[in-house]
Amino acid sequence: MKCKAILILVILLLASGLAFANVYGALRGVVHDPHHRPIQDAMVMIKAKSSDWSKSTATDSAGEFQFNGVPLGDYTVTISSKGFTQTGQDVTVISGTVPVVHFQLDVAGANEKLTVSAAGAVAPTDTATPITLVDRKDIERTPGADLTNSLSMITDFVPGAYVTHDMLHMRGGHQTTWLIDGIPVINTAIAQNLGAQFDPKDMDYVEVNRGSYGAEFGDRTYGVFNVVPRTGFERNNEAELVLSAGNFYSTDNALSFGSHTEKFAYYASVNGNRSDLGLQAPVPQVVHDAVNGYGGFGSFIYNVDPSNQFRLVTSARHDFFQIPYDPNANDFENTLGYSSVGLRDAQRETDAGALFSWVHTLNSHLLTTVSPFYHYNSGDYSSNPNDVPVATTENRSSSYVGGQANLAANYKYNDLQVGFLSFYQRDNQIFGAIFNDGSGNPTVTDSEKPTANLETFYIDDKLKPFPWLTLSAGMRPTRFAEGNFGANSAPPISESAISPRFGATVTIPHLNWTFRAFYGHYYQAPPIETVSGPALVNFTQSQQLGFVPLPGERDEEHQFGVVIPYRGWVLDVDNFQTNVVNFLDHNNIGASNIFFPLTVSGALIRGWEMTLRSPRFAHRAQAHLAYSNQIAEGSGTITGGLTDFTLSPGLSPLDHDQRNTLNVGGDLSLPWRSYVSTNVYYGSGFTNGENGTAGWPYQGDYLPGHTTFDLSAGKDFAERFTVSVTALNVANRRVIFDDSLTFGGYHWNLPRQIYVQLRYRFHY
Repeated sequence: MKCKAILILVILLLASGLAFANVYGALRGVVHDPHHRPIQDAMVMIKAKSSDWSKSTATDSAGEFQFNGVPLGDYTVTISSKGFTQTGQDVTVISGTVPVVHFQLDVAGANEKLTVSAAGAVAPTDTATPITLVDRKDIERTPGADLTNSLSMITDFVPGAYVTHDMLHMRGGHQTTWLIDGIPVINTAIAQNLGAQFDPKDMDYVEVNRGSYGAEFGDRTYGVFNVVPRTGFERNNEAELVLSAGNFYSTDNALSFGSHTEKFAYYASVNGNRSDLGLQAPVPQVVHDAVNGYGGFGSFIYNVDPSNQFRLVTSARHDFFQIPYDPNANDFENTLGYSSVGLRDAQRETDAGALFSWVHTLNSHLLTTVSPFYHYNSGDYSSNPNDVPVATTENRSSSYVGGQANLAANYKYNDLQVGFLSFYQRDNQIFGAIFNDGSGNPTVTDSEKPTANLETFYIDDKLKPFPWLTLSAGMRPTRFAEGNFGANSAPPISESAISPRFGATVTIPHLNWTFRAFYGHYYQAPPIETVSGPALVNFTQSQQLGFVPLPGERDEEHQFGVVIPYRGWVLDVDNFQTNVVNFLDHNNIGASNIFFPLTVSGALIRGWEMTLRSPRFAHRAQAHLAYSNQIAEGSGTITGGLTDFTLSPGLSPLDHDQRNTLNVGGDLSLPWRSYVSTNVYYGSGFTNGENGTAGWPYQGDYLPGHTTFDLSAGKDFAERFTVSVTALNVANRRVIFDDSLTFGGYHWNLPRQIYVQLRYRFHY
């Protein structure tokens, strides 16, 4: 009877669009006396270092304890027992991991004080995934990282991550996933959004997973960004006002409120930004490049009892981008490939969503999470009807309804994750083009309303036969199906995939070096774009183009690496290779800005990466380094989306291929409650697609290398005010960044930006 009830529950969850996913980490430990005898009934408390979030438990007869449902972040664990000294230890929890801490309690003496040992190196030993953890202080102090549309909290700390043609690329690809507390924000669109997913000022931590992850983390091969937002546990009826002003008439402002009781916590914010500098322009001048946006974010947590927590996360924002152009018709940027002199285009984007989670602790070993969600995303590209040569329209809106839930079983030698994922997607797409180039092409219009749905099951298990060895194995079967395509379009895609994944970590005793290895497969569902309108079909054919339904991307990845902690330093080195079938990319129709995703039959991405993070010297200084040597190449023909049916039999660099990328930075706390922070970025140059073109000023297979230097300095006044000055690209070094024809044509890197920021904290 019990089995039947469980089966009915699973069917109901699938029918309602719920899914299971891994949301939290766990913490396990053992307490003993100086003779290594276990201490029973010792009181154990874990408390977040950045907020008032805490949990407590007692050790069992073996002196062991365990905490489930611990959000990723930095914590202090305190142990107390009658007759023994009270002691504590700092620890960092990574999602999907179970760090193990050991405590030895000495016999109490007179006038004993609590002693807390320094945080161990952030080097998880039970995961094959390369992980970079960025906290709130990193975001606030890294130059430019807390601006609304900034991605510096990723690009400055993560190897192989950079923004080119106004899009984030990582490990050689575009396809990445944003998570909120482990819950994915579903978005299958590619190359169609310019705005950031969330305002960095609302983030407490960002955990970046660089591939090689277990089955519970999904299929976005190139990166998963797990965001822990601010919750209100870090505040007590406290608000913060952030104001900034800088050159290009820029301002970036936010107002947030937060507080908590023992059972309830809330955090809410609103923000607004504008500037005359938004996107990477096709020339050094900044022309027609304004940006503005506004949004809001909310997090509400209610702890019903020690076993049940409800959480609601909501967000909404709107962004507007002018598309820059080259005003000089005789510039080589206009004459050689893409003339933008007559364009006055703009992009408008809206993003909104709501996520509800129920976290239920069954016992000390079992945790379940159920999270239904809704997400809306749109990108509307429009232009003046008189634009020359082509006035284009591309409006897309996508609605996603689904959810997820997770069953996690954490035992001494075994950690199991089991779950489902399901969502339904509906798009509204409008394509249009007016040809003012004298070609005589008729006006193009096309309206589509495609739909799709995805269901996936996963199981992932970590076996720890010895404290120094972790073996992992997982599987992720997925079914994806499109529907409701136009009558004149090609048949919609329906695909299934089974993605096995295997990993292992070996930690060398005493040295504490952790070697890791991974082999796995991924399936990434495609965007659901199609073409069926006869005018658009005829136009693409007149351009010797065609539209083929987009298949899903299939990836095979293997990776090995080593993590070396030493006296608070952490060195992480890895080598990876990704073999891709149906690599997701993008292309445009002629000299228009109608962008279609496409799939290339094959791609090969290889590289090795290194990160180095220092301890905080004398509680004042910390440094970080991220380096990547990477080759991203594609071959074959276009197997989906907009194609010209040509074949490239050999491997050739993709447009975002950059062989060497380096970031070096750090921050220093100075006397009088002041600080200075910096970051230096070096890129060896992206693929030179125009190499050999007559009149093109750059020779060689790659465009010029480029280096930028960012600097920020700030000071706290009492407890309420912080004033800082930030300069990005201090030396104003300019270079053509890439020659991909996206959002305005070619792209130069951004010029020098200087702004002043004021943070004011107050109680209400």
